[in-house]
This record gives sequence, structure tokens and C-alpha cells, in this order.
Amino acid sequence: MTRLMLACLLGLPSLGAAQVPPPTLQGLFEMGQNQQVVQRIGANPTPADLYLSALAHEKLDQPGQAGTIYTRLAARPVNDPWRHVGRSGAALAAGNLDQALATARQAIAAGPTVAETHYQLGLVQASRGDYAAASVAFDQAAHLKPTFAYARYHAGFSYYQIKRLDRMAERFGEFLRLAPQAPERGRVESIMRTVRGR
Repeated sequence: MTRLMLACLLGLPSLGAAQVPPPTLQGLFEMGQNQQVVQRIGANPTPADLYLSALAHEKLDQPGQAGTIYTRLAARPVNDPWRHVGRSGAALAAGNLDQALATARQAIAAGPTVAETHYQLGLVQASRGDYAAASVAFDQAAHLKPTFAYARYHAGFSYYQIKRLDRMAERFGEFLRLAPQAPERGRVESIMRTVRGR
């Protein structure tokens, strides 16, 4: 009996078949599966996973749950960059843009190589209408974490706002390659078509 036949008889996966791993939390977020993101948070999530779940709650229009997670991050030790990311997220959600900006900068000072600190700064700068600064922050987040599709999406949108259409097209192209199933795909393609038609 061959190994393949034995595997079939025992109900085991074929030894020759490629096993597709389940999507990561980031992958689910980039597919717009926000409910699955928040449901997959286990008992001991990483700070990055907590942050993603807070962003997912915001996309689900659940500010209370997002706030709870930002508070949880903000309870981390004083020198932990995630503490300041949490404080910035909470301040941004409350509309306190000055505090959100100050704490996002503290996050970068505490963790300059943590991509999400720069991403949070970009979100704050975009909310303040400073798209030039936002584009720099999102680009740095993408540089530090090359798989971070939404850093490219927000960078592209920021470049669109400041009429840097060459950079916008580049970032949007990267976003579509990294997150082909993202719910923003249609919006991005529409913007790209409009720009090409000019």
C-alpha cells in the first residue's frame, strides 16, 4: 500500500499535498475580516496583535471595545513604545489631536524600529490634515515592516492629498500586490483610473 493510499484510508492529509496555513491576524485584517480579527485574540496576545484588534474594532464601529484595548496597551511599562501607541490611539479616538500627536511621538522615541509607532503617527498626522508628514510616517512604517499593506495604502492616500501622484501610484500598486482582497481595492482602483484619465 502506498503512503498516499494509507493517508487517505486513515483520513490524514496527503503527504504530497501542499498545506495552506491559515491566514495570520494581519492577513485577516487586510482582507477586511475584522470580526475574525477580534475573535482570534487569545489570552496572551502580542502588543501588535492587540493594536490590530483595536484597529479592527474601529473599522467595525465599536469605539468602546477599541478604547478598552488602547487602555490595555496604555497600561504597559513607561518605557514600552506600545504604552504610547495605546495612549495615542485613545486620544485620537477621543478627538484630542494634540495629545494623540505628542504620545505618538513618544512611541517613536521609545521604539523607533517598531513599525506601528510610525503608523500611529501617520494616522494622527492624517487626522490633522498634515498629509505631507503623514506620508513620511507611513513610508517609514512600510520600510520597517515590508508586509504592512495598510501603511502603503495610507501613504498612497496621503500622497494623493498632496498631489504627488507618482508616489501615490507606486504606494497604491504595492498595496494592491500585498493585499489583493482588501475592501479598499475598489476605491484604490477607482482613484488610479481617474488619475490615469487626466
